[in-house]
Formats: sequence, C-alpha cells, structure tokens
Amino acid sequence: MRRMTSKKKPVFSESGILLVDKPADWTSFDVVNFVRSRFNIPKVGHCGTLDPAATGLLVLVLGDFTRLSSKLSGTDKVYQATLEIGVETDTEDREGNVLKQSDWSSITPDQVREVLRSFLGKQQQTPPMVSAVKQGGKKLYELARQGIAVERESREIEIFEMTVGTVELPFADFTIRCSKGTYVRTVCADAGRKLGCGGTLKSLRRTAAGPFRLENAVTIETIKTWEPEDLAIQLRHTLAALPPVTKE
Repeated sequence: MRRMTSKKKPVFSESGILLVDKPADWTSFDVVNFVRSRFNIPKVGHCGTLDPAATGLLVLVLGDFTRLSSKLSGTDKVYQATLEIGVETDTEDREGNVLKQSDWSSITPDQVREVLRSFLGKQQQTPPMVSAVKQGGKKLYELARQGIAVERESREIEIFEMTVGTVELPFADFTIRCSKGTYVRTVCADAGRKLGCGGTLKSLRRTAAGPFRLENAVTIETIKTWEPEDLAIQLRHTLAALPPVTKE
C-alpha cells in the first residue's frame, strides 16, 4: 500500500505587522502560535500582552519585524474598561477569586467619576501578583500559582486621558489612554479603595496601541479563511499606512 504523507506547508517569508482583534479566552501566545503554525512563519511575536479575558488590539510582528517588538511595545495604549465597585478579587479582575464584597449603596455616580478622574497624570503603581512582571527572576504569576505573595516594587506610570462614560452602579464604563506597563485592573482596584468599598475590573478591550487602531484589525475567524496570499496583502496594507518612523 502506498503510504499517505501530509503535504508540508511552504515557509511564509514575508515580514510585517499584523493587527489582530484578540477574542476572549485566548492568550496572547495562543494568537501568536495560531498565526505561526497556520502559515508556517519562523518568527512571530507580539507587542504587549493582553490578559486572556481581555479582548481587542494585539499587534503581531512577523519575520524581520520582530526586531521592532520592544520599540512598539513601549507605545501608549488606549483601553475601554468597566469598573465594578463593591467587589475585591485576588487578581483585581473578575477572573479571580472573590476576597470581599462590600456595600456600595452610599456611593454616588459623581463620586465614581471624581475618583476615576483623580488618576490622571504621573503616579506610582504597584503591579498585581497575577502579572508577568519579574521579581527575583520569576514572573509574579508563577509565584502566585504557588500560593506565594511577595512585596512588589511600585513603578511610575502615566495616565494621559481618562474619560468616564456611563455610570450605572455598581458599574462604570471608562476609556483610558496610558503609558506602557499600566495595569487597568490595578486602577480599578485602587479606585475601589479610594471609594472605600473595593473595586475590580469587569471587562477590558484595547482599542489602540501607538499608531495602530482596532478598526484596522482582523478577527481570528477571518484569518482562518486566509491563504498565504491574503496574509501578504494584509501586511502590505498595514505597512503602507504606517508613519515612516515606525518602519525604521
């Protein structure tokens, strides 16, 4: 009998930047691995992690553009988020275990707006235990999985814009433009502490990263329908739209 052999995909050799609308429950690495394996691309990276529960813009760099990963990761980010007051979790978002629930009935929408806007400007922020920040050579989330909590060094961040939208307690929607390394779930937890009833991040969606916008991103479902030629066309479109400084 003739032995059946699977046809090996040709290596995809073009380089560029691919903007993906990451779905919920996919890790950033899941997206990277999916694109790498689907098109047989030797080098694929991303420019700024999104938590599994978060959705929105994930900037992928392919081929020679992986050398720009650090540069592109350092750009400002824009997020749409929802704060839930009256709840504290061990991850500072709704994916974690609830540590405490408090009465929020005395809080007014104006108080929530005032507290959220108080985060504008430069400040020190302590990263959450469940994060990819390294301490002593280990990522904090690795220590957290072992049940180990450690003191974390605060870092300077900057919040450039804070626009508060609909406030229907216990929820408040807001849009935030912030510097690299800002944890929006920590902003929510800190806001809850300022309000005196606790707070956590209910939902998060990234809409911009540096010069890149979510409206120019493609979904995983769309990528599933692509042939290599479609990916190449998308990379050329993205590159053509970039400012010169980003291409260097």
